[in-house]
Amino acid sequence: MPTVYQDRSGISLYDAQYQAGKKVPISQTIIDQVLKALLRFKRICEDYHVPPGNARIVATEATRNAINSTTFRQQIEEATAWKVELLTKEDEGRIGAMGVASSFGSIKGLVMDLGGGSIQMTWMISEKGHVQTSPKGAVSFPYGAAAMMRRLDEAGTEGHEPLRMEMSTNFENALEDLEVPENLRKNADEEGGWTLYLSGGGFRGWGYILMSMHSINPYPIPIINGFRVPRSSFLPNVKEYSDPETTFRISSRRASQVPAITFLIKALAESIPSIAYIHFAQGGIREGILFSSLPADIQSQHPLVTATAAYALHSSSCFYQLLKASIPPAHKVDSSKDPPAALTSPHFIRSTVQLLYAHASYPKDISAAAALRSTTTGILGNAHGLSHTDRALLALVMCERCGAELSSTDEQFLLKMQELVGPQASWWAKYIGRAAGGIATLFPAGVMREHEESELCVAASWTTVQKKEAVQAISFDIRNGIPDVDGAVGDWRHEMEKVGKKKNWIGGREGWGIKVITTDVR
Repeated sequence: MPTVYQDRSGISLYDAQYQAGKKVPISQTIIDQVLKALLRFKRICEDYHVPPGNARIVATEATRNAINSTTFRQQIEEATAWKVELLTKEDEGRIGAMGVASSFGSIKGLVMDLGGGSIQMTWMISEKGHVQTSPKGAVSFPYGAAAMMRRLDEAGTEGHEPLRMEMSTNFENALEDLEVPENLRKNADEEGGWTLYLSGGGFRGWGYILMSMHSINPYPIPIINGFRVPRSSFLPNVKEYSDPETTFRISSRRASQVPAITFLIKALAESIPSIAYIHFAQGGIREGILFSSLPADIQSQHPLVTATAAYALHSSSCFYQLLKASIPPAHKVDSSKDPPAALTSPHFIRSTVQLLYAHASYPKDISAAAALRSTTTGILGNAHGLSHTDRALLALVMCERCGAELSSTDEQFLLKMQELVGPQASWWAKYIGRAAGGIATLFPAGVMREHEESELCVAASWTTVQKKEAVQAISFDIRNGIPDVDGAVGDWRHEMEKVGKKKNWIGGREGWGIKVITTDVR
């Protein structure tokens, strides 16, 4: 579901309830600021013709725990005519987890949502729209970003160690209290540790700092959702960055929270030492409410397929079969050169054929560049729920489908995307992109006539070519019974052979690639 408008008001209801370390009611000045922001939003909803019944105001912990919560909510309802839905602590944890579920195609691991006053923790298994979480909901701790700033300030340096021990103990106990199922624990053992999914502004801010410090510099995908780092990169080292306020997407307020978030992360890593990977999510309460309201059949759709569906042309199903057949099956003996599963999954192949003609009308001098940037700042930039691996691979495939002719500026961006996925995946993306380009050349209008479906067949398999020594190769075979496209089929065969030439390997002649031989089966 594409977002048509979003805005944020820089009002911290948590900070507004503390003065000189003491809790106070939300002041009328702050309430008036909230009312102004909501009335402006109501006007925007009217301009977008949003039905009045579709507008919802949802309040979480800061409102729930406010001394004058009732008065605050009454003033909102009187000013806007919108009823305020006050979430319980349990519902807040559950809905926040659903927001994280909306941010990925699938999830298996631990989920944490960091707010201003608290942090919620649970486990989740989300596959094909079926979401499982702890029967106890989420465990909530008073360790939100703003709350941690206050507690660290109140504790003083001598009080930091007792606070760290308290947090580590609570996080460790939560892992037992949440009744993590045995199959999820087994999955963590097989994967070398837990996968941790993080949501909330404080965690996202830390993610942007890690992105700015990434070994791939500049990091090519400036989108926090789907960003992934290993444990070694996640653990903070304050000495490695000096001024987080200059980091992309880090506000002065978020920068001031960095020491508190650093303290929180160290306590978390100490209590759960078997964390292997960390994924950052954009989804929170807002996304969780929307995702929860969708029917199960829509929740089960893969975000990559959904995001590209609008660009599909008439014969996408036929092209799906052709492109699928262009990829050799897993090698029976040596799987070391097989394409990554991310490139051969049904949802990735379908997304590729659906996007096949999205840049066909662009001038040749920019079509490949537009395709390369389509998943970051282009037509799929606002697609929700895509991993950075999916964004990079689809961009590389579509760039190759459009001919891969790039300016020096775009060439640098291409190299960063290839570095992100690695040489093997990059070469396979070239191969699949070249195969997809051949299909688009044969059928430039996106139409394969019904009787032609059985006239054009493609098959790819593994073979061995004997030169000075046996060389593993891909045999790309085409059987064509459509006379009108004979010339284009010949060009397609030639292009597939070229992608297997050593000069076109990733890294050049000494880099990574596979020889491709083609045959015309009559």
